[in-house]
Amino acid sequence: MTTRDEALCYGLAFKDVYRDAPFRDPNWILVRYKKNKKAFLWTYEFQGQMRINIKVDPEWRDFWRNAYEAVIPAYHQNKEHWNTVILDGSVPDEDICRMIAESYDLIVGKKK
Repeated sequence: MTTRDEALCYGLAFKDVYRDAPFRDPNWILVRYKKNKKAFLWTYEFQGQMRINIKVDPEWRDFWRNAYEAVIPAYHQNKEHWNTVILDGSVPDEDICRMIAESYDLIVGKKK
C-alpha cells in the first residue's frame, strides 16, 4: 500500500463508515465511523510522502514502531494512542490492513 486511494479504499470497506474532508486544507482526508463520527483513518501528504494516521492500542504502539522504520509517533495527534505509517512500500500491505482494522475496532468499541 503506497497511495492514498489504496488506504481510503480499504478503510471505506468497513461497515458504517464515510469519507470526510473536515479541514480547509484538502490534503487531509479522513474515514469516520457513522455512529459516533470518530475518525479511525487519516490520510495526508507530508514532506513529499503519503502518510496515514491510525489509532493504536498502547500495548501495540511500540511493537509497530519497533517493527518498521516507517511507523512513527503520530503527526498532530496523541502519540500514546496514534501512529503514523509512511506509505513508502516498506510495510507489508497485510500489516497496514491489520493496523487500519485495529484502529476501526478501537473507534467502534469492539472487544478483541
